[in-house]
Amino acid sequence: MKRTPESLSRSERGKPSPLPSIEIARKAKLLPIQKVAQKLGIGGDDLELYGKLKAKISQDLYHRLKDKPLGKLVLVTAITPTPAGEGKTTTSIGLCDALNRIGKRATVCLREPSVGPCFGVKGGGTGGGLAQVAPMEEINLHFTGDFHVTTSSHNLLAAMLDNHLYHGNQLGIDIQNIVWKRVLDMNDRSLRRVMIGLGGTGNMIQRESGFDITAASEIMATFCFSESLSELRERLGRIIVAYTRDGKPVTASDLKAQGPMTVLMRGSLKPNLVQTLENNPALIHGGPFGNIAHGCNSVVATKLAMRLSEYTITEAGFGADLGAEKFLNIKCRKAGLRPEAVVLVASIRALKYHGSTMKLAELSKPDFAALEKGMANLTKHIENIQKFGLPIIVAVNAFAADTEEEWRYVQEQCTRRNVPVARTDHFSRGGAGAENLARTVMQTIETSKNNFRFLYPDDMPLWKKIGVIAREIYGADGTHADAEVLAKLRSYEDAGYKHLPICMAKTQFSLSPDPHLRGRPQGFTVSVRDVKLSAGPGFVVAYTGEIMTMPGLPKSPAAERMDIDADGETIGLF
Repeated sequence: MKRTPESLSRSERGKPSPLPSIEIARKAKLLPIQKVAQKLGIGGDDLELYGKLKAKISQDLYHRLKDKPLGKLVLVTAITPTPAGEGKTTTSIGLCDALNRIGKRATVCLREPSVGPCFGVKGGGTGGGLAQVAPMEEINLHFTGDFHVTTSSHNLLAAMLDNHLYHGNQLGIDIQNIVWKRVLDMNDRSLRRVMIGLGGTGNMIQRESGFDITAASEIMATFCFSESLSELRERLGRIIVAYTRDGKPVTASDLKAQGPMTVLMRGSLKPNLVQTLENNPALIHGGPFGNIAHGCNSVVATKLAMRLSEYTITEAGFGADLGAEKFLNIKCRKAGLRPEAVVLVASIRALKYHGSTMKLAELSKPDFAALEKGMANLTKHIENIQKFGLPIIVAVNAFAADTEEEWRYVQEQCTRRNVPVARTDHFSRGGAGAENLARTVMQTIETSKNNFRFLYPDDMPLWKKIGVIAREIYGADGTHADAEVLAKLRSYEDAGYKHLPICMAKTQFSLSPDPHLRGRPQGFTVSVRDVKLSAGPGFVVAYTGEIMTMPGLPKSPAAERMDIDADGETIGLF
C-alpha cells in the first residue's frame, strides 16, 4: 500500500520516513504541469513546457496581472542552522500543502538549488520526506537552465572585458583594479584565485583573477530583482567590472555587454512552475545564497504567486540573521513587499545542539540543560523579527526522540514571549502534519498588529547601516574595518550610492562571524574585511570573517554517495 500521510500511525509521526526522500518523490502521483497551472488559473498559452512536469510562465501573464491586488505573504525562516536539522524548506512546503488542505489557495515560492551544494554537503534543496517539490532530481540538477545562462552571461561579460583589454584598452582600465571574476556552479576551492592570460601576449594580458560560485554572481541577484526585460537590461548595464587609472568605474554598458547578456538571460526571467507531492503549485526561481548573497527567490515569482493565490509561502536562505534580515531590509524595500507574518522554524534537537558541545549522534538523548541554554538562540531570532514589527509564529519540527517535557518547555518559553507556537510533522505526514501550523498562521495574521518597518533608513551612512545590523541582529558589541574599507564606503557614498541597503556576507553557522560559536554569542566584534558595490541589484556587500564566495567540498562530499543503478536511476541524491 502506498504510504500516504493519512496512513501513518500516530506512533510514526515525527519519525523519518522508511524510504529515502528520492524514493518517496519517485512514487508520488504527480499531475501534468498543465493541471497544476489550472489551479492558479493559468492557461496553456502562458506556459512553456519543459517536459510533462515543469514549465516556465510567460512574462505576458505577469504584466497582464500587474494591477491585480496582492495576496498574503508569509516568510519562513529559521534559527541558526545546525547539522541536527531545522527543516525550513520542508516547513515552507508543508505549510503550503496544509493551507490547501483546509481550503485556501496557496503557492510556495522557493529558490532554485545550486548544483555545487547538492554534490557538497546538502545533497538536495527540494525538501524531504512527504514535504517535497517535484520532480526533485531535475530541480536539484539541471532544471530549466537558469543557473547555466546566469553562468554564461556572467562569463560573457568577463570575456568581453578581457577582449577590451587585449584590443588596446580604450577605456583606460587599471589592470590592478578589476573587480569582475568568473563563476562556476560547482564547489571548487582551487579556483578561488587563479592566474589567467598565460601563454604569452598573443593569448592575453597575464593577471590574477578567480572564480566565485554562480549563486554569488551579481547577475543572479540582478535578475532576481528585475521585473521586465527592459529593467533587466538596464540593471545589467549598471554592473561595475573595473575602475580606470583615475578611479572612475567601468560598467557593463561601457563594454556594450548589456545587450548580449540580456539575450542570454531573457528566458531565465520567466518563473518556473512545478508542484509539491500533494500536487499544489510551487514557483522555484532564482538561487542566490543567503550567506554570501541576498538569499531570496525572484521578485517576479513572489509577486506572480501573490497575484494568483490567497497565501504565498516563501523562504529566505539560512537563519533569520541572514536570509530573513536581507528579505526584509533588501527585497521588501526594493520590491514594495510586506509580509503578513513570519514563521520561525526550530527543532528541539537543534536547540540542544546550540546549548551544548554535543555531537550529532548524541542529540537523541534527553538533555534538558542543553535545551534551556540553546533556547537563547531561538529567543534572539524572535527578538530580531520583532524589531521589524511583524507577527511571528514558531514552528517546531517534531523528531521521534523529542519528549513531551522538552516540547512543553519550548511551548512555555514562546508563550511567555507572547509568541504562538505549533508543533509540526509534515516530513512524515505531509500537509496533514502542518494543519495546526496553517491555522495558527491564519489566526495570527487575523488577530495581530502588523507594524512592518525597516531596520534602518535609506539615508543612513553605509558604515552605520553595517553597525546597526551587527548590533541589532547579530548581538555584536561593535564593528571594525580598516581605513581602506572605510574609504571604499565613502567613495560609494560620494558616487551617489549612500541610499543602498547592505548585504552582509557572514557564516550561516553562528550569529557571530565565528562559525564555532553556538547559541547566542556575546562580547564579540564584527570585523568587515572588505566591501563591494553591487550596482546591478542595488546593494553593498560587506564581507565578514572567513566567508568565501567560492565554497569548497567537504572531506566526504555527497557526490561520493551518488551513482546510477542498473536501471539508469539516480541513487544517493538526498
